Amino acid sequence: MMNQRTIAPTMPRVIARVSTGRIALHIVAGAIALLMLLPLAYLAVRAGSAGVAPAFDILVSDRTGRVVLNSLILVALVTIASWLIGIPFAWLTVRTDLPGRKWWAVLGALPLVIPSYVGAYSLVAMMGPRGFVQSWLEPFGVERLPSIYGLPGAVWALTLFTYPYLFLSVRAGLQNLDPAIDEAARSLGYGPWQTFRRVTLPSLRPSIAAGSLLVALYVLSDFGAVSILRFNSFTRAIYLQYLSSFDRTLASVLALVLVVLTLLLLVSAQRLQGTMREYQRAGIGAARRRQLVHLGAWRWPALLFCAAVVIACLILPASVVVFWLVRGLAAGESLLPVWTATANSLRAASGAAAIAVALALPVAYLTVRFPSRYSTWVYRSSYLGNGLPGIVIALSLVFFGANYAPFIYQTLAMLLFAYVVRFLPEAAGTIRSGLLQISPRLEEAARSLGLNRRRTVWRVTLPLLRPGIWAGVALVFLSAMKELPATLLLGPTGFTTLATQIWSATGEAFFTRAAAPALILLAVSALSMTLILRQEEMTGS
Repeated sequence: MMNQRTIAPTMPRVIARVSTGRIALHIVAGAIALLMLLPLAYLAVRAGSAGVAPAFDILVSDRTGRVVLNSLILVALVTIASWLIGIPFAWLTVRTDLPGRKWWAVLGALPLVIPSYVGAYSLVAMMGPRGFVQSWLEPFGVERLPSIYGLPGAVWALTLFTYPYLFLSVRAGLQNLDPAIDEAARSLGYGPWQTFRRVTLPSLRPSIAAGSLLVALYVLSDFGAVSILRFNSFTRAIYLQYLSSFDRTLASVLALVLVVLTLLLLVSAQRLQGTMREYQRAGIGAARRRQLVHLGAWRWPALLFCAAVVIACLILPASVVVFWLVRGLAAGESLLPVWTATANSLRAASGAAAIAVALALPVAYLTVRFPSRYSTWVYRSSYLGNGLPGIVIALSLVFFGANYAPFIYQTLAMLLFAYVVRFLPEAAGTIRSGLLQISPRLEEAARSLGLNRRRTVWRVTLPLLRPGIWAGVALVFLSAMKELPATLLLGPTGFTTLATQIWSATGEAFFTRAAAPALILLAVSALSMTLILRQEEMTGS
């Protein structure tokens, strides 16, 4: 009886402490989700302030129709071109005896570290009116090359640096595909090409759809490449409308149309994937070694194809940047502005990575440890920013800051907030994956030993979560280093980064001035990608 009397009064206090901590977690995570929704909500209010009739006139205007058509054509052409590169490249590196196929797989994914505007800069620096190809051909009587600007150049540049999304998705699908399906087709008399066309390719439709969605979303939201190559897609039209018009309502309406197109792509992809259940395996099957297709006489054409892709997407852009850097240094180009831009980029990207990880921790913890409709809403709301083009987020924060928060407008704080809204899902995703691999029983054991929830998280959960946290830091850092539209619209006056320096120098055809920041950005991106891959290996080991 004595033990019951002493224990019973303490139970309400324990329950109260637990409830208070859980309520605080719910409040903090909900506040973060609302902050992530702020740009889209204000953009809708801004566009609605124009009135129904003016907004409708903008929507049905010929200019809006041309921009929509241009954007859809660009998305379609880049996606199709990515199929032509990514699908055969993935098949060669997974299902055939291609010499060095593991190295080709790594090299095929590396163009992901090259920002699209750096790729567009290298393309213009090589094939443009002042490019070195033109200078080499002038002694032979070639006065002018075909124009690289417009739709052809945009398709060329975006395909080279977005096909890895499809390549990696198809590779994953091929590796998970049951080898018995191909073996059954071969036993029925199908040759390698017939097996690929009639059996393997239809089974890869979910992977192709997922990779195509990533390519389409990237192309729809791209700003740097289309701006440098002067193609009038949505992002460039929004930016030009913002700069050239006193009444910027049209820019907000165009931004909302872009948001609607992005959401339609996401919904269409979800429905398409929902109709593909017939392609799922009924079971895990027995572990068996996959029989590789012997290329035979086709080995040399296959090697030539892989080498051409790697040269065009990786070696050639880097070589163009190095060429113009050497040429600029020989002409006395100063590197002093580059170090200032590098310091600014590192400062902004590091701050964004730290803030994003700090905000992603409560969101991910609530989602994994306390699943509910509320936590699902919080998690999905935090993901909305990653699905929105950077120009949309930047424009909404410009409107909001200029009207309601002038004290932080065009300050580093506003720029960091834009980075966090845009890239918080990258940190939340890696942290959530890490939490799912940590058994809740470890935390329960710590609680049974007398630690409260806060000390349990600090001493048990966070040390185990360290690889996921560092992967999130590297992802956000890499993305923030490359972000262009938000930096252009929200950066403090005189605040130049590597991205803005490349963009402004390329716009004025100063290729030597853009070379050094482009090379530094490529090096930082490669180091960040290496860190991400190492953290993934640590997580998987």
